[in-house]
Amino acid sequence: MTATEPAGPSPGARPEGGHDDDSLTELGYRPELKRTLGNFHTFAAGVSYISILTGTFQLFYFGVSHGGPAYWWSWPMVFAGQLMVALCFCELAGRYPVAGSVYNWSKLLGGPHVGWLGGWMMMTATMVSLSAVALAYQITLPQISSWFQFIGDGSSGTERAANAVMLGSVLVLFTTLVNGFGVKLMARINSAGVAIELVAAIVLILLLAAHITRGPAAVMDTYGLGSGEHLGYLGAFLTASLASAYVMYGFDTASSLGEESLDPARNAPRAILRALVASFVIGGLILLFALLAVENLNAKQLSVDGLQYVVLSVLGGTIGDMVLWCVVVAITVCALAVHTAGIRLMFAMARDNNLPGGSRLARVHPRFQTPLLPAILIGLVAVGILVININQPQIFSVVTSIAIIMIYIAYLLVTVPMLVRRLRGEWKPAEGRFSLGRFGLTVNVLAVLWGVAMSINLAWPRAQVYNASGPQHWYLRWGAFLFIGVVALGGFAYYWFVQRRHTGVLAEHAATTTP
Repeated sequence: MTATEPAGPSPGARPEGGHDDDSLTELGYRPELKRTLGNFHTFAAGVSYISILTGTFQLFYFGVSHGGPAYWWSWPMVFAGQLMVALCFCELAGRYPVAGSVYNWSKLLGGPHVGWLGGWMMMTATMVSLSAVALAYQITLPQISSWFQFIGDGSSGTERAANAVMLGSVLVLFTTLVNGFGVKLMARINSAGVAIELVAAIVLILLLAAHITRGPAAVMDTYGLGSGEHLGYLGAFLTASLASAYVMYGFDTASSLGEESLDPARNAPRAILRALVASFVIGGLILLFALLAVENLNAKQLSVDGLQYVVLSVLGGTIGDMVLWCVVVAITVCALAVHTAGIRLMFAMARDNNLPGGSRLARVHPRFQTPLLPAILIGLVAVGILVININQPQIFSVVTSIAIIMIYIAYLLVTVPMLVRRLRGEWKPAEGRFSLGRFGLTVNVLAVLWGVAMSINLAWPRAQVYNASGPQHWYLRWGAFLFIGVVALGGFAYYWFVQRRHTGVLAEHAATTTP
């Protein structure tokens, strides 16, 4: 299969005309994916990837156990940092609303080698993230009914882990089938799920607010954590902040669906910001009112069962179960959005012949008008990763944490080259589209500083994160550096010595040039 290497546009240029496909054609690609997604669809994609109900219910216990109620302040801290990244992405989304956005943006700004590494890191992390989201079924479904504990009674960690794999595999099978049948079906299910999630989240906020038992000063309680430690409570807070950092990402999904959206240059930036801001406000209020409403702020269950305990104890069994069913819906559409984003990323890299079997992976199914093979491949890899959880749950938790770091690093492979372009005077947003104006440089610098700081915080070799139970192993404590090093260096070595010789837009995906 032949491939062509387009000269590529200047990152600051503006495509002529206002047609949805102009920027795509300028990048050297011909339009192949069907444009059917409207404003709410793209907004829903970003919201469902962030998935407030999934993230808060999955990680609340971690934040409280390591930082006490005062961990709540990490929520606005992470939002402020991620907002800087999102604003940079908005400028790029207004200029290049293209599938596999992080990959294409890093390629356009930093060159093909940086682009490949960014895409590789993001794609690997996305497949692990899909598995991690699927595991959230185990945290919620058995609390609704013991019937969902199919393997044993859940009294042992092995039984819970095996059951989590079973439930998670069913969810991954569902997301594979939905994505295989096309973006229209995916968008309908995702939008309906997000609507349910948003309504349920607002209702939950109101119900918790009606049961408040203490004042806002409660979120200053540190449980005395960090006393006697070198950094004091700051060390405990930085550990607990991972519970927030693990949630607020994935907003770039709104742009990754750009080739299937209507007027994406205008709608994608809005969707990115709306998804992040809505998630911050709704998630922040849920966490705040949960801490103010729970009967006993020092209850052990708060650090074990998390928000599920708060909901069931404060709202009672019937209402609590209804809320938890809405959490199940949120987990489902979150997994669906993660899978969808991964498919677009793999398609984008394959279209550039940057993956083995690129022509097959980039093939769009003539009937369903979606890349079918990436949907299947990502689903199979996610299930394979899930199986690791059966007998090695500690290793799985390490890999899951590392996946989040890889996403933050992939974001840095966009914001750092963008900053270099700004400093050289080579970056200008498209005219008439989203622009940071004179604040662009400041926002870009803050985005880079935030990304570096949080990546270090996420990777820090803490026993609480990377070796929480069982015998201590140095390779688990340093798992972030080891795993990322193997994935990044090993993957890039393959690219450098094998794949880069074949890279270039595949002929069947290249834009048609008119003399």
